Amino acid sequence: MTDPNVERKLIEIMRIISKNDKPLGARLIADELQNRGYAIGERAVRYHLRILDERGFTKKHGYIGRTITELGQKELNDALIGDRLDFVITRIEELVYKTTYNIREKSGNVIVNVSIIDKSDYERSMEILKYAIDAGVSISPRIRIVDEDSEEDDIFVPDGKFAIANVCSITYDGILLKNGIPSTPLYGGLMQMEARKPVSFVDLIGYSGTSIDPIKIFINRHSTSVLDYIENGTGKLLANLRQIPGSAREKAREVMELAKESDIGGYLDIGETGADVFGVPMERGKAGIPVTVGSNVITAIAEAGIPVKAYPVSTTMDYNIMKRLE
Repeated sequence: MTDPNVERKLIEIMRIISKNDKPLGARLIADELQNRGYAIGERAVRYHLRILDERGFTKKHGYIGRTITELGQKELNDALIGDRLDFVITRIEELVYKTTYNIREKSGNVIVNVSIIDKSDYERSMEILKYAIDAGVSISPRIRIVDEDSEEDDIFVPDGKFAIANVCSITYDGILLKNGIPSTPLYGGLMQMEARKPVSFVDLIGYSGTSIDPIKIFINRHSTSVLDYIENGTGKLLANLRQIPGSAREKAREVMELAKESDIGGYLDIGETGADVFGVPMERGKAGIPVTVGSNVITAIAEAGIPVKAYPVSTTMDYNIMKRLE
């Protein structure tokens, strides 16, 4: 059986190649994949290109690069349309399924965001990161630093860079599912905060039907004001919204309160069944759960003028190898 993660990378690579008139090399493809949310290196791209060559979907032009073949273009246009449309939500569903964290045993995998930063900015980044975590804008105070030569983590880090892995709010959907509560991520957006309390969503992008993570879009737009919120209690934080069956509201509250005992927090409320949640309508019989996202601590670094490449909802990681920032 073909790994769906490999298939998705193959699709994205064909997309990138198809948009160029000239042959494209592995390095340029790797750069563009990273822009689209894949922390994948040049060597891994070459591996995927060999698969595409073997299937007849791409053609190699010596050391210049690849072009897409007629067969590859047909595959891209026809057979993989549904996958292209549902790319983000499909990847989220896979990671939610892989979330194994047990809130009672306090062990297992959580979903993490991965952010890549230049090593020359390490000390300043850590200072801002601790400032943001201490201010309570993270899902969890636990992080993991991944160096460029790390062999312990399945995260690609380019030369001269380091990576920050921090807990992603979509972990909640995995924890809820593991406790028998189906949870559907609906939107990523901006939450207006005043006097340190949530007021309303001011912008939203749906997870379904987009090929770029909504949180990444807001990060790239520089839409947040996390540092303002930390300093004076008013600003725009990244947040997302999921819905659960209304009949599961009380159990969900119990589960999310137990998660707090493992330092997994950030949820703002559990809406009434069928009621709007901070201005967003819910389906009949459903209740909404808004959560401030883990990427807020990363946007704080970006707001301070440090270049960051952010990859929300990136992969899963053993929560117990993540540590508090001292």
